[in-house]
Amino acid sequence: MDRAEKREFVTQLNTVFNEAGSVVVAHYTGLTVAQMGEFRTKMREAGGSVKVAKNRLAKIALKGTEAEGMSDLFQGQTLIAYSSDPVTAPKVASEFAKSNDKLVLLGGALGATVLDEKGIKALAELPSLDELRAKLVGMISTPATRIAQVVNAPAGNLARVFNAYAQKDEAA
Repeated sequence: MDRAEKREFVTQLNTVFNEAGSVVVAHYTGLTVAQMGEFRTKMREAGGSVKVAKNRLAKIALKGTEAEGMSDLFQGQTLIAYSSDPVTAPKVASEFAKSNDKLVLLGGALGATVLDEKGIKALAELPSLDELRAKLVGMISTPATRIAQVVNAPAGNLARVFNAYAQKDEAA
């Protein structure tokens, strides 16, 4: 990498650290190219990204960001997984780490909060933003459906009574 490429890389990482909902830092020593490709694909499908980080450049990119406290995690062969949804990157990384022991989660950041491995795993267990939105819409629409049923019930009862009288008159 020449100086211009390094400067570009630091700028990109700085943007990632400032804008990402969450960032996960992990060791990837021993992962094959195929496994790394599989991890990147899973992350991309979920809406996140994976970058192999040069530790020195990542520490420079962290300066001045909310996540500056996680600079100690950048030792050895590290990668970062990040997403705008705070739950996506931890969830995909945790699931992949369960099936592949070569990916070792070190920690990460959620905004200004620095997380350890347990914090990443706890964050991974939360529902995603889309799941929360679906639950919220379901909770909001259920009372509205019940109100509509209650409002329509008297009208339906009246219609049945009128129908019964009409049938009674026709029979007589």
